Amino acid sequence: MQRTVVTINSNGRQSASFIRVASALGWQVRAQMRDLNGVVAQEISELDNVTVYLGRLEDRKFLDDLFKGAQYAFINTTHWGDEVAIGRSLADAAKKAGIQHYIYSSMPDHSVFGQPWRSLPLWAPKFTVEQYIRQIGLPATFVYCGIYHNNFTGLDFPLFRMECQHDGSFVWQAPFHPDMPLPWLDSEHDVGPAIFQLFKEGPRKWNGKRVPLAFASMTPKEVCKAFSRGLGRPVRYKRGHVVINVPTPIGYREHLSALEYTLGEKGAPYFGPDIEPDCPDAALELWEGNRSMEEYAREVFPVEEAANGLTWMEEGELQGQYQYANGSGSGINGITGLADQLNQARL
Repeated sequence: MQRTVVTINSNGRQSASFIRVASALGWQVRAQMRDLNGVVAQEISELDNVTVYLGRLEDRKFLDDLFKGAQYAFINTTHWGDEVAIGRSLADAAKKAGIQHYIYSSMPDHSVFGQPWRSLPLWAPKFTVEQYIRQIGLPATFVYCGIYHNNFTGLDFPLFRMECQHDGSFVWQAPFHPDMPLPWLDSEHDVGPAIFQLFKEGPRKWNGKRVPLAFASMTPKEVCKAFSRGLGRPVRYKRGHVVINVPTPIGYREHLSALEYTLGEKGAPYFGPDIEPDCPDAALELWEGNRSMEEYAREVFPVEEAANGLTWMEEGELQGQYQYANGSGSGINGITGLADQLNQARL
């Protein structure tokens, strides 16, 4: 039996990771994208068993065509556009098409737990969509993704900047308590195999379930130790306010403010109290071949940094203001925009 699965925003980290796995294992993938711009979009479009559907998620007719005749869907909506309206339209189209298993990438709304916690603006809409999917009776599983390893960057972006010092060491400043456990995963390496396993085991086992996708629970201090082992350099954690030095969309500023209050000041569990205890065991039961933080720091982080124009990894390279190939001291001009970073991140 031929298996056909729908993905959206298919050049994003989660969808692309799954598409690589599903297409390699012979599944037919309908990969929605708005355009073919970018390296990942081109890569996905050239994979065997992948059919690219170019179109807008606000188009109901396009959604009907996207889902018609498919059996499965892995859906990760984004905050670009009206996420709740788009999420509901996707669920309606999937229900109409008779999708047998719908996996939705959700996140918690911290305001519903009866604690003095604020909603995080980029997460709460996903929880609203999740509730709608449950309401219409779509056979569905809800994955909650932890913090991406790939969020770390030497660029001057807020929250996950690994700032290179003059002596070659690194400092990560964030509002989290140094001993607060946080969930982590390598999105490009590990989302795909875990999602594929959920589809294999099916809705009989997973219908209605929430699954935390995080393969390690590590405190900021433990993360820095793992980074230090991977890079062979000192890496230090510094608890402090979120620092915003670059033009940042107002919606993301509001999200960072709520995150600093809810997760930083109040110490709320990242996933909320309901499923946090299942981390990381639930993910490891799905996929044991995950890439650790230390492996990411050693094998991937320097490559991504070089792609962003940074040169700290070159032997004998001066650090601090001299670490950027373009000589500007910012590493941002013409390299990576914050909007692109946000579109890929799960913060």
